[in-house]
Amino acid sequence: MIFIDGPELSRRLVPAALIHALREGFRNMPAVPMRQRIDVGEGRELLLMPAIGREFAGVKLLTITPDNPSLGAPAVQGLYALFDVRSGKPVATMDADELTGRRTAALSALAADALARPDARHLLLIGSGHLITFMAEAHASVRAYSRITLWARDRERAMQAGQMLSRRLGRTVNVASSVSAAIAEADVICAATRATEPIIRGEWVRPGTHIDLVGGYRPDMREADDDAVRRGHLFVDSRPACLAEAGDIIAPIRSQAITADDIRGDIGDLARGARRTSAADITIFKAVGTAAADLFAAELAWNQGK
Repeated sequence: MIFIDGPELSRRLVPAALIHALREGFRNMPAVPMRQRIDVGEGRELLLMPAIGREFAGVKLLTITPDNPSLGAPAVQGLYALFDVRSGKPVATMDADELTGRRTAALSALAADALARPDARHLLLIGSGHLITFMAEAHASVRAYSRITLWARDRERAMQAGQMLSRRLGRTVNVASSVSAAIAEADVICAATRATEPIIRGEWVRPGTHIDLVGGYRPDMREADDDAVRRGHLFVDSRPACLAEAGDIIAPIRSQAITADDIRGDIGDLARGARRTSAADITIFKAVGTAAADLFAAELAWNQGK
């Protein structure tokens, strides 16, 4: 059994190859059990996410420690274990932080490739956490953005993230001072935060915008308000998971802004060819994380090493 660390995963899971692997995998979307989330207090959590396919099975173990970034450590840490289904043999363990970041971003980029306008040129990134780098690289692989902007609540962290992304992408990433103005100008909005109060308001979103909501994974977390969700053509990564865990879906259903029937499709539908129906549509992709995506990414990482 081998261990595949973060730097090696970054070499094996380049956005284009990973997006392709996810698209192929989700065309026949496997059923996966709901993840188990254990609250260990003070915002700290342990997540367990198993999945099984035809050739491989895997389980991801994640710890979430919100205070870690202030101490210079990652907020999300963990391990992924990959097993050969036929023999039952564990074949690899992998760095779960890198795996999670890359598969989350690739899944969002797959959705944006289907739902964002072909002529989308302005990408707005909301947040300054560990996911932002992955999101920027993956989204930039599916659209030719001429402008990339970042906004975060903490101005100092936003500036640091903007400088880091500029170096990483080899182009200027501007830091916005006004979230409302940035949202009003964006073609694609990618939010990757731990917000519990909406940041994206429907009144700020112009027709034709695609909104990507990936930060919230609990019922008490929200990145978009009821009006934004009501105005949007809504797709999700997993319908059962989002109805059970996503505050961006649960809250507007409770307020009767939308119903569960307003969810137009899931990632499987997008992988099989679902697209936006009009240039004026506001489209939304909400993800809480699915263990199937972890498995597809882990399979790709394993196969890339052969």
